[in-house]
Amino acid sequence: MDTQLITGFAYLLLGATCGGSFGLPSKYVRQGTPWEVLWGPFFFFVTIAMPLAAGPLLVNDFFAIFHAAGWAGLALPLALGLLWGAGSMTLGMSFAFIGLSLAYSMNYGAQIITGAIAPMALQHPDRILTAHGGVILLGIGVCLAGVAVAGRAGILKDRSLGKGPSNAASTSKKSPKMLVGLSLAAVSGVLCGCYGVAASYTGPLAKVAQETFHSNAWQVSVVTTIIILWGGAISSCLYCAFLLTKNKTWNNLASPGIGLTLFVALVMAILHNGAIYLFNLGFPLLGPDLGVSVGYAAFMSFAIIVGNFHGFRTGEWKGASRQSIAWIVAGILVLILGVCILAQGNAMAPRAAS
Repeated sequence: MDTQLITGFAYLLLGATCGGSFGLPSKYVRQGTPWEVLWGPFFFFVTIAMPLAAGPLLVNDFFAIFHAAGWAGLALPLALGLLWGAGSMTLGMSFAFIGLSLAYSMNYGAQIITGAIAPMALQHPDRILTAHGGVILLGIGVCLAGVAVAGRAGILKDRSLGKGPSNAASTSKKSPKMLVGLSLAAVSGVLCGCYGVAASYTGPLAKVAQETFHSNAWQVSVVTTIIILWGGAISSCLYCAFLLTKNKTWNNLASPGIGLTLFVALVMAILHNGAIYLFNLGFPLLGPDLGVSVGYAAFMSFAIIVGNFHGFRTGEWKGASRQSIAWIVAGILVLILGVCILAQGNAMAPRAAS
């Protein structure tokens, strides 16, 4: 594996560390804080405030790049970014029906399928039947198996801690609710996975930034990240505004103690945007054709591992059964194996063609 590929995977690992950690600061928000009072400012910082503040500061001719790219270069990343924002909202709905562990496992599985396979199928279907394409698909499949094992571990953990259904009878009584929750979690994963698809369509914008405005690699990553975030602003910020209005919680944004909540939201936003910025910086180094497909599956797998590490570190698995801990360790090992297979498949791709 050459230096460029190693650097690309290093960026993905670093990004996944940020991505798997961005929810951690929410543990420090005052108990009883309405969801939208934390996540509304979070999405505002993520999709509007930080891009508008950082973009012109970090990239020369920032707005001119978008103008030069025109709607032909912006429409698909914006539209797919809107779907990504909607997926973040839909995931929150599924929690109420099936709980966090099962919802996350369904969401992550659907994300890997959409964000990893869709770009390959839509833009480079000829690569699927090649040797390296087959190995990459095998790696994606192993990552999906790792997600399923990790999801099973989460369900067993919830049951052993008394947070989930303990037997088949209790599950069957909730089957309509379970079906709705599973459907919402799967849909949210497909929508969230549109981030990877959006990234695969930022090539024309990146080309304008590089060739016309002579932006370097990290500046190009800033530009391609921000266009997707702006698409997500439409769905995420509007949904949070709807909840603030529906629940009459706008006043909470001016209540005593809101400073800590806003600070936590800002820290979460920095970690979140750092994650996707590093993803956009890393996947092009894996190759222009299959870099998104390999990068998205690897990124999500790394993020799951990091997220579970934080779960152990903060005591979420304290008191969980040995069986559930054995399952999560197995899931992490399978995810690591899947990433190794992805790396091997990507290294097999002819560099001249990529």
